[in-house]
Amino acid sequence: MTATAPPSPTSHGTVYTVLFAAALCHGINDTMQAVLLSVYPMLRDNYALTFAQIGMITLVFQVTASILQPFVGTFTDKYPLPYALPVAPLCTLTGLLLLATAHSYHAILIAAAMIGIGSSIFHPDASRVTRLSSGGRFGFAQSTFQVGGNVGTAVGPLLAAAIVLPRGQGAIAWFALFAVAAFVLLSFVGRWYARYLSQKRVGKAGNVAAHGLSSQQIVWALVVLMVLMFSKFVYTSSLHSFYSFYLIDHFGVTPQNAQIYLFVLFGAIAIGTFAGGPIGDKIGTKAVIWISIIGTLPFSLALPYANLTWTVALTVPIGLILSSAFSAMIVYAQELVPGRVGMISGMFFGLAFGLAGLGAAVLGMVADKTSIDFVFKLCSFLPALGFLAFLLPRTR
Repeated sequence: MTATAPPSPTSHGTVYTVLFAAALCHGINDTMQAVLLSVYPMLRDNYALTFAQIGMITLVFQVTASILQPFVGTFTDKYPLPYALPVAPLCTLTGLLLLATAHSYHAILIAAAMIGIGSSIFHPDASRVTRLSSGGRFGFAQSTFQVGGNVGTAVGPLLAAAIVLPRGQGAIAWFALFAVAAFVLLSFVGRWYARYLSQKRVGKAGNVAAHGLSSQQIVWALVVLMVLMFSKFVYTSSLHSFYSFYLIDHFGVTPQNAQIYLFVLFGAIAIGTFAGGPIGDKIGTKAVIWISIIGTLPFSLALPYANLTWTVALTVPIGLILSSAFSAMIVYAQELVPGRVGMISGMFFGLAFGLAGLGAAVLGMVADKTSIDFVFKLCSFLPALGFLAFLLPRTR
């Protein structure tokens, strides 16, 4: 790719340099986010936090991101701001430094909010750039972008275990270097996007729906997708927020070993995410959506009753199968409402964050009233909602 003539995303093939840069930044972004989740056991010990308070930290982070993302996406659909992308890691940088120096629960909440704001700015525009650079391979591009984030989520706990847990809360500041790297990369992506806009006047072509669905059918499909998102992300939130505590409290593993087992889960999620996009390009996004959620059900039902070895083993198919759904959901929704890539991306990424955050808060309160074991048994039924995917209309 030359510096002066950005190619068309559909007529000149996939722009791998931009796509991989966006995916790498997604990985960096989610690595920094994963640090927040990974230091929960340390924060619980340092500040004597309850599970409800830990769930509230997740809620503040997730809801901050979810509330802003649809607005950011809708605004930048109408008024593209290519250089807004580098602002995202600066917000995350602020949150990390505040988290490293926090001396109170309220300061931790503010730090979580700043990290959430960084995500809310990053995801809609980065997802748009991903689609523009796809060369028409929308599933492949979206899954590549998503797997970057999942790799970051998987690596984050390992880095936290190696850097933060042995040295204490102040070591979180080292992750500011990741934010600086993301700023540099997103400045490059922003320049490409700006050149693309000047050449293509993006948004003036290719925005007519080709699926022939009525407005009522589109609304119904979006409602079904949101229910499926609830199933996927509340269950995923139970693993993200409480899996470490489940291993520590139920099996007596050390916090360091719990992070390794968390890495196994996140690694499976990363692989499943990457596989879901190309498979969706071949067999259709609807098929991937219902297989990925329903296919998780037998493993999720068995998880609360397994020993340590089988618990770790079961999280592999759970991560592989369930994670393949999200890229397909995004592409499916973008096909329903073409020309609104930012709005759809912001809405669905925001909904994902919001549902995960709300789920973490509610599940935290349930865990305080009952037990972590009960929470895992309760959440094991959530993938059964995947049967609703049969109600989704075909878009192509």
